[in-house]
Amino acid sequence: MALASGSVQGPAAAIEDDWRWPLVLILAITAWRLLIADAVPVTLDEAYYFNWARSLAWGYFDHPPGVAWLGIGTRIEAGSAFAARLGTVAAGALTLLVLWRFYQAAGLTPGRNLLLAMLLAAANLPGLLSGVISTPDSLLALCWALALHEALAALKGNRRRWLSAGMATGLGLLGKYTMAIIGPIFLVAILLVDRRALRTPWPYLGGLLALLLFLPNILWNAANDWLTLRFQFGHGFSADTGSFALATDGLPAAIGSMAYSPPAVEPMTVFDRLASLAEFLGSQLAFWGILLLPLIMIPFLQGGLRHVRRQLVASIQRPARVLLATATLFPLGFFGSLTWFSEVEANWSAMYLSSAAPLAAMLLGPLCRWVMLAAMANLLAASLYAFHMATALLPLPDAAERNMRETHGYAALADHIASLPGILFADRYQFAAMLNFYRPDLAVAQWPGIARPSEYERGRLVPLPSLETLRRDGFWLLAYKFSPPEIPGFESVHTQSLFDCKRQPLNVIEGPASLKAAGCEAPYHIWRIYRYVAVHE
Repeated sequence: MALASGSVQGPAAAIEDDWRWPLVLILAITAWRLLIADAVPVTLDEAYYFNWARSLAWGYFDHPPGVAWLGIGTRIEAGSAFAARLGTVAAGALTLLVLWRFYQAAGLTPGRNLLLAMLLAAANLPGLLSGVISTPDSLLALCWALALHEALAALKGNRRRWLSAGMATGLGLLGKYTMAIIGPIFLVAILLVDRRALRTPWPYLGGLLALLLFLPNILWNAANDWLTLRFQFGHGFSADTGSFALATDGLPAAIGSMAYSPPAVEPMTVFDRLASLAEFLGSQLAFWGILLLPLIMIPFLQGGLRHVRRQLVASIQRPARVLLATATLFPLGFFGSLTWFSEVEANWSAMYLSSAAPLAAMLLGPLCRWVMLAAMANLLAASLYAFHMATALLPLPDAAERNMRETHGYAALADHIASLPGILFADRYQFAAMLNFYRPDLAVAQWPGIARPSEYERGRLVPLPSLETLRRDGFWLLAYKFSPPEIPGFESVHTQSLFDCKRQPLNVIEGPASLKAAGCEAPYHIWRIYRYVAVHE
């Protein structure tokens, strides 16, 4: 039975023609993000990016420079998650403001439809988190919204706005390379809406501006063995792009069973491909969280799918309709097709959410109250999880403890390591990033050959000591390994075992202690610190 639209009562009626509610929503979400930014410790990757902000450049091993710009607040106070995330919170607030104007320009009225679109955009799970947890997607989301806003103005007749759309695209490329897929979206929209624009210089000049803004990163890559582009191409297409020339090549890499080797690219069977596609599509739906419940009710609204199509055609002008539909479907189709021969991370296509939100909002008027309740449920779930990450007080299942393992215990670990005399290395970049975030004075680098290479092995974030210095003074190595990695020319002469348990001080034991000595049944971390000295023959 189809759901009747009926009349809107209660809270829905109060917002029917009030343009102020979207602004209240933006302010409320921003205030919530500020609270979360202060309460939740930094994650492993965040700490890595915040380390970049202390050594600004036009490129890094893993990504272009945009995420480092957002983390510049880390220079205000070492170890402060709130200061480090201020740039990301500001970018998130600007993203919502741009989407507000974009949705209005697309034809959503300053009442219920506009508020529903803002709720759908702000209260989906990536929308809640991208404005507080610092990732390359944080700047991408802002530039994506800006580019769509300017492209819509250009499609409506002001073709000079392709210049500003190109500038937003170039800035987005400095945030994350997946911004490049907005180019085909623009081309499809031009061909369907304003083909004559291709006879004018504006789309081409916009593309040139995007290239010019992106040029510093291209030049940086050219001067650095095309490092980031090669790494991201191999990551995105599961391809072997060869080895990288790194500053740590002068240090003896670990050998034997402890040595790192790149994961082999195994041929995918048909079953693997179908499973990969199903997992990708499931993750895209899961992004909506509880909002998915009213969304799946759309086909059952009064009039069914035909009414849905008629309502979209009647409510949204053709330029906006084409741009929104293309910006929704192309990321899903492009990255969905990649799942057929490569591993695809769910967040790569998350930008589709911002263009899907106004389309869905035009259809969800009869379910306005349900959308508001679902958005509040998403916010509550995210708040409870953030509370747990800050306090470890909720009885969550072990599968939900992943982020706790990313954040817990590192401040205490950094304080302990600061008491050790001499040079310190970590076996993986995540450990080095956390220690350097909480104690920049430690200047922890990554030892080569144990885990996958990173920006630390380039010797730019922290200076690398010479091999002669290490042979003379020795060094410490922080590792997850239960036995010391084999490093040519050096031997391990001492071990410390460190156990990080929930709501307990860091337990430091001299020597290679077993799990029984942890002080709890399931510690978040079991670290080893090995002391290495040179082997004298």
